[in-house]
Amino acid sequence: QLQLAESGGGLVQAGGPLRPSCAASRSTYSSSIMGWDRQAPGKQRELVARISSAGVRVYADSVQGRVTISRDNGEYTVYLQMNSLKPEDTAVYYCNLAFTGGLNYWGQGTQVTVSS
Repeated sequence: QLQLAESGGGLVQAGGPLRPSCAASRSTYSSSIMGWDRQAPGKQRELVARISSAGVRVYADSVQGRVTISRDNGEYTVYLQMNSLKPEDTAVYYCNLAFTGGLNYWGQGTQVTVSS
């Protein structure tokens, strides 16, 4: 089965950048949307960003202006460039891949911790 492998999380102080990535085990380009959700302790999972095969991007209001999602079709990888991080951004970040037709995949998550 297709797998998603997240990397690039970690500990960063407030105001700093981080760029987690998510690599799929096979092509994800055609008719798919990739992106990231996050879940903080005691909170509901929330959408962070999405990018379609055509390059259309969507961001949550909470990260708008601080986050840029990008996609490398050749390497089957999606990136999440995060800048000006805040302690409120602390969460487990999960990569998501959704194909038109109903197939949906999730990564195991990467921890992002922002210290004050």
